[in-house]
Amino acid sequence: MIAPRRFLPSIPSLLALEAVERLGTATAAAEDLSLTHSAVSRQLKVLEEQLGVTLFIREGKGLALTPAGIDYARAVRETLQTLARAGLRIRAGGARSSLNLAVLPAFGMHWLTPRLKGFAEAHPGLIVNMGTRVAAFDFNHEGFDAAIHFGARDWPGVDYLELAQERVIPAAAPAMCAGGFMAAAAIRALPLLHLESRPGGWEDWFERQGCAAQPLRGMVFDQFAPLAEAAALGFGAALLPKCVAQAEFARGRLVPLVPEYTAVEGTYFLVWPQMRPVGPALRALIDWLDTASRAG
Repeated sequence: MIAPRRFLPSIPSLLALEAVERLGTATAAAEDLSLTHSAVSRQLKVLEEQLGVTLFIREGKGLALTPAGIDYARAVRETLQTLARAGLRIRAGGARSSLNLAVLPAFGMHWLTPRLKGFAEAHPGLIVNMGTRVAAFDFNHEGFDAAIHFGARDWPGVDYLELAQERVIPAAAPAMCAGGFMAAAAIRALPLLHLESRPGGWEDWFERQGCAAQPLRGMVFDQFAPLAEAAALGFGAALLPKCVAQAEFARGRLVPLVPEYTAVEGTYFLVWPQMRPVGPALRALIDWLDTASRAG
């Protein structure tokens, strides 16, 4: 249930408020909205009267937002952006049903998207929209039907479909390993590149190779894409998941430093909220990915 209409200002008045807060003056806002100065001023006055709160301090011919006005304008901007994104999804999807899926950037690009091509061909009446999220979130406050999650079954209030176990391999630019595969101790002596969401990733890998893992230093990245790019440019060795490594090896930018991938802790899951019924579109995606994950 939405709020009573008396708490819902008109879109023109909200656009006027957002433009004034963003641009600093009613004159600039009027130009941005293709309105007259008096039209913008009138919308702002209506908004203040409806809310019963002073949003602006009038200084001669100028306007300055009060603290309440600034807070409200920022909330309005977020709401307008949500409406704009919803409009884009509807316009892009047309008459087709749609699913909104939160994805991890690297896994979404290299593992999920290639498999969604077959899904799209099998379900031409359904479109999957994807947005990037790198951490768990509240499904009640985000417009996603499902998400890709990495780690353990530690996301409360969701159901899980296992997609892939994590397997990693050290990789570097060809010039860094001209002699072929390297022993773990030799790799440890290289500059090592780290991913901030995988603290201790290198240490864990070295321990699994039976090589003592001392505190390891080096550049830190927030995503696999820039980390792999830095490795390709010769900044150091990267510890990459299989889906990313295979793509880089195929392009010839990176080469493996060891012959085999190593299984490590962590699993990729599709998750969806338990408090919502699973509709036909989401059920179709779950079933498709279940089959695709079993196929490898």
